[in-house]
Amino acid sequence: MLQIKHISKQYKTGDLIQRALDDVSLSFRENEFVAILGPSGSGKTTLLNIIGGLDHYDSGDLIINGISTKKYKERDWNSYRNHTIGFVFQSYNLIPHQSVLSNVELALTISGISRKERKKRATQALEQVGLRDHIHKRPNQLSGGQMQRVAIARALVNNPDILLADEPTGALDSETSVQVMELLKEVARDRLVIMVTHNPELAEQYATRTVYLRDGQIRNDTDPYEPDLTNEMPPVHKNMGKASMGFLTSLSLSFNNLRTKKARTLLTAFAGSIGIIGIALILALSNGVTDYIESIQRETMTSYPLTINAESIDLSSMMSQSGMMGDGGETSDHDLDAVYSDSTVLEQANQITSSMTKNNLTEFKKYLDDPNSEIAQYLGENGVVYSYDVPFGVYSKNEEGKLIDATVNAFSTQNAVSSDELIGSVQQSIMDSMPASSMSSETFVEMLPGSGDTLVSQVTTDSYEVISGTWPKAFDKVVIILNENNEISTPALYALGMIPEETYNEIMDAIDSGEALDIQTFSYKYEELLNKRFYLIPACDYYEKNSNGTFDNLKNDQFALERLAEQAIELKVSGIIRPTADAANADLYGAVGYTSALKQYLIDYAQESEVVKAQLSSKDMNVITGMHFSPKDDAGKIADTKEFLASMSISDKAKMFTAMSASMNPQQAAGMSGMDETAIASMADRFFATAEDEIFLQIYDAYISSGSYEDNMKAFGFVSKDAPSSIHIYADTFEDKDSIAECIENYNAQADEKDKIVYTDFVAMMTSSITIIINVISYVLIAFVAVSLVVSSIMIGIITYISVLERTKEIGVLRAIGASKHNVSQVFNAETFIIGLLAGLLGVGLACLMLIPVNGLVHILVQNTRVNASLPIVSGIILVALSVVLTLIGGLIPSRSAARQDPVKALRSE
Repeated sequence: MLQIKHISKQYKTGDLIQRALDDVSLSFRENEFVAILGPSGSGKTTLLNIIGGLDHYDSGDLIINGISTKKYKERDWNSYRNHTIGFVFQSYNLIPHQSVLSNVELALTISGISRKERKKRATQALEQVGLRDHIHKRPNQLSGGQMQRVAIARALVNNPDILLADEPTGALDSETSVQVMELLKEVARDRLVIMVTHNPELAEQYATRTVYLRDGQIRNDTDPYEPDLTNEMPPVHKNMGKASMGFLTSLSLSFNNLRTKKARTLLTAFAGSIGIIGIALILALSNGVTDYIESIQRETMTSYPLTINAESIDLSSMMSQSGMMGDGGETSDHDLDAVYSDSTVLEQANQITSSMTKNNLTEFKKYLDDPNSEIAQYLGENGVVYSYDVPFGVYSKNEEGKLIDATVNAFSTQNAVSSDELIGSVQQSIMDSMPASSMSSETFVEMLPGSGDTLVSQVTTDSYEVISGTWPKAFDKVVIILNENNEISTPALYALGMIPEETYNEIMDAIDSGEALDIQTFSYKYEELLNKRFYLIPACDYYEKNSNGTFDNLKNDQFALERLAEQAIELKVSGIIRPTADAANADLYGAVGYTSALKQYLIDYAQESEVVKAQLSSKDMNVITGMHFSPKDDAGKIADTKEFLASMSISDKAKMFTAMSASMNPQQAAGMSGMDETAIASMADRFFATAEDEIFLQIYDAYISSGSYEDNMKAFGFVSKDAPSSIHIYADTFEDKDSIAECIENYNAQADEKDKIVYTDFVAMMTSSITIIINVISYVLIAFVAVSLVVSSIMIGIITYISVLERTKEIGVLRAIGASKHNVSQVFNAETFIIGLLAGLLGVGLACLMLIPVNGLVHILVQNTRVNASLPIVSGIILVALSVVLTLIGGLIPSRSAARQDPVKALRSE
C-alpha cells in the first residue's frame, strides 16, 4: 500500500519560486489502475517522479508498505526504485546499443541477480508482453508499440509493487495505444499502476480511478481510498534491498555502445594511441641504446676488469696529486729572477715508490669465494678470475729438429718502453695490472676461462671463430691465434719452429745492419699448424738431484734440455682461430692460446715434484746450493762458503778462481792463462786454505747469495691456490662495477690495516663522463614522455565528456531503474577503460610495426647494425596498463559529471 502524506514540492529559479505540489495527500490500493489528469504545470509529472523516487519532496512523507522514506538517503532511493518501482516512459527510453533481452535484464543486473536467473526472468517478461521472438533484436529494429512493450517488460521484470507510466501512449498511434493500454490494464490486476496522461478518454476507458490535479493540489478523486490505520504500526525506516551494478555489467554496456560506433571508436583509440606510440618508440629506442650501451659496458668490463695485484700502485691518487689527471699541475711559488731546480720528476718518482703496496690476496680471496658476501650479487658473467705466476718452458722443433724456446717473442720485447722514465713506469704499471692475455709480448697467452667446467669463456668464443679444428677440451690442447687477415707475426712463427733458423737469422742481421729488407711472406696450410707439437717443461723439472743431495739447474744445459724435452708434456694444437668480423673482445695478443686448466695442472704437478718436496722438508736450507738461506752471522756465512767450495767441481772452481784473480791480482791472472783447469783448481785450494775470513765473506756475497725460501719455491713453480698473484673481477655494467668498488671499500673498512686492498680503477678513470651523458639522455626522454602523457590525458578527458553528452538519456534510464551515482560513473569509467585498453594495444602494436623501418633508418644514421630499437614485452604490458590508467584519470571528471546528472532532466534530454 502506497501512502502520500502532506507532500509539498517547490522549485526555485533565481528569485522565482514555483510550487509544484502543495500539501498533497493520497492513498493507493495495492492493485488498481490510477490515472492522473491535469493541465500542463499542474504537478502531475512531479507527483509521478516523487512516487518513483526520481525527485524528492520538500516536506511530508511517502510511505510504502509501512516503510517511511522521510529519512531516505541516495542509496536507499536507489534500492527503492530498483525493487519497488517500474517505469514506462512516453519515449520508451531503451538503451539503443543493447539488445532487447539486455535492456530487460538491466534492472535485474543492478539487483545482483545471477546471469542464468536474469536471462530466464527477462525472457519470461518478454513472453508476457508477446515479444519472445524478438529478444536478440536491437530497439531500432522494432516498431513503436513493440518498443513500448519492451519498456513494460523491463518495468515488470523485477516484479515491482508499483508501475509508473508517464504518457505511455503519447508517441503511439490509436491502434497501438489500445494494445498498450490493454496490457497495462492486465498488469493492474495484481499491482498498483499509476499513469500520467493528457487523454481523459483513455483514463475513463481503462483506469479504475482518476485523480485530477491543478496548481499542485488535488481537485477531484473519482474513487478515493481511506485505509483503516487503526491496527497499523507507525511507519519505520528500512532499506528495500540491494542495488548495485557490477563492473562487468558496466563493461558490457560500454562495449556494446562503442561497438555501435566502430569507426569513431577506432579513430578515438587511434588518437589516444598516438601518445602511446610516441612513448613506445622512445622506450624502444632507449631500450636499443641501453642494450647497446650495456653490451659495450660488458665488452669494456671484459677487456678492463677490476684488477688487484699482489703488489699494486694506487695510480688514481698518484696521478691526481701529480697533475696527470688534467688539473694542469701547480704553478711555481718563486720569482722569475734566477735559475731554480725543478724537482717534479723526483717527487713523481717518490710518489711511485711510496704508492707501492702489498695486497693480502689470500684473505681477499676468502671474501670473494664466500657466496654470501655482498660483492657476489654484482659479479658479471665471467665472475672472478684468479691468476697465478706459474713458470714453465715451452719448446718447439724447427725443420732441422733443433729445439727452440717458443714462449718468448724476442723481437717484440726489443721495443719495450724504458722504465727509467716516469711515464714509462706508469705505463708499465698499467700493463702489469692488466690480464696477462690483454698485453703480452709472449708467444703463449692464457685464455679467459669460462664458467663452471667450460675451459674457454663465451666472451672469447664470441669474439673468435674456429676456422679449422675445435676449441680446447683438455689441459694439453692449445689453439693457434691468427689476426683478422689470417696472419701470425714472423718472429712468432720462428718461435713456433715454422721458419728455419738460418732464414730468420738473415732477416735479423739485415735489420741490425740497416740494410734494405727484402720482405718475404711465409705461408702454411692449416694442417701444418694443426700437426704441430710443443713440448712443455714444468719449472720444477729443470732441477735434477745430484750425487751430493743438492739440485742442479739444467735450464742452460742444451744437452739436458734435449733430454727433458723427450719427457716433457706434449701440447697438441686442437684448432686455429681468428677474430670475428665484429669482434668486441679480440684481445689475445699472442700466437698460441692455452687454457687456465694447464696452469692448474702445473700447480698440482709441482706439488708432487722431488725438488719441491725436498725444499718443503728443509725450509731453512737451499736445496740448490746446500747452504742456509739466511745464516745468523758471519761465522755461518764463512762455514757455508767453505762447504760450498769443497763441493764445487774442478771446472767450476777453476772458473771462479780465474775470475777472482782478474779482479784482485791482474798480474797473477795473466800468469794463469796457460794453465789447465786442474792446476788452477789446485792453486785455488792452496789459496783458500790460508785465506782470511774477509775473503770467504766476499765469495759468499758474490757467488753464493742463497736467496730465500720463497724465491726458490717460486722458481720451482710451487703456487698455493689460496695465494693468487692477481685477481681479475669482472662486471657486466658500469653500475655493477661501481657497486663492486663500493663493496671493496666496505671490505677495507672492516679489514685489518695489513689486509686492506689497494687497486686502480682504470675504467672509472677512462669513462667518468659516460654516466653523466646517459643520465642527460634519460632526462630528455622522460621530458618527451611527460609531454605525451599530458596531451593523451587531456584528449581522453574531452572524448569522454563528449560521450557523456551523447548518453545523457541512458544516464537517466540507469538512474530510473535503480543505478546509483557510483554505478553511472562506473559505466563511463568502463568506457574509458575499454578505449584506453584499445588505444594501448593499438599503440604498442603500431609501434612494433614501425620499429622495422625505424631500425633500418637508425642503422643508416649511426652506421652501426648493433643498435636495434626493441620494445620489451614487460614494457609493452606496462604501456598498455599506463594507457588504461591515463584514460581512467582523463575520464574521471566527465564520469563524475555524468554521475551528478539530474535523472529527471536526463530522461527529458534528446
